[in-house]
Amino acid sequence: MLKPLHKIEDKHKNAKLIVFDLDGTLTESKSDMDSEMSELIEKLLAQKQVAVIGGGKYEMFQRQLLSKLHTPDELLKNLFLFPTTASAFYRYENGQWQQIYARLLSPEEKKVILDGFEKTFKELNYSHPKQIYGELIEDRGTEIVFSALGQEAPLDLKEQWKKEHTDDKLKITETLQKHLPNFEVRAAGYTSIDVTHKGIDKEYGLKQIRDRLSIDFDDMIFIGDALFAGGNDSAVLRTGIPCFAVDGPQETKKLIRHLLS
Repeated sequence: MLKPLHKIEDKHKNAKLIVFDLDGTLTESKSDMDSEMSELIEKLLAQKQVAVIGGGKYEMFQRQLLSKLHTPDELLKNLFLFPTTASAFYRYENGQWQQIYARLLSPEEKKVILDGFEKTFKELNYSHPKQIYGELIEDRGTEIVFSALGQEAPLDLKEQWKKEHTDDKLKITETLQKHLPNFEVRAAGYTSIDVTHKGIDKEYGLKQIRDRLSIDFDDMIFIGDALFAGGNDSAVLRTGIPCFAVDGPQETKKLIRHLLS
């Protein structure tokens, strides 16, 4: 397994497809893409194909990403979306975004996952914070997501929680995986844990890109903020494609500028 890289070299500029994580990479957590990033993505789409894989549902991709792009329809054909950790795939065809697949969880599977969370919290004697913002556990259809402070928590509180409780999140992730051996469990974002069908992760997403777009791994690079062990981007390392670790959107902008230079 390759280790994450930090610097774009000239050889990487030849990549045909650039794959990005969304939250923490193109945008701040659950925030909209800023105008500077939007301009950079638009310039990149004029030169290369771009895929975005993130834990949010498609509606979040629409708000955070698509609504901020001012790109001609012809260039949108170069953009591919993989929401809910690649358990769904959308591409632009015939003037609109089309769902190509969605690996939905059944009601029975969702109940097993929720029971797994309860067993995990009990086993670890985990207490939720007194102040919760929105849902603690959200059903995204193809994915169940736990957010320690709630789905609508302010960014500054999530950043503080991450600094103080990353070890706790990884311990919850590890214990939950033990209770849900037939599902995929990943630490994600600042405060979240994602659960999908077994085998549905960002490696799966990259393989879908390879097979559906006929682009070899040798012609891709990946940029994400959670390439550390247990992070929801780390599965991409198993593909062997060059993976670049960033610490937020500002570092991502620097890498894009290098690709465009």
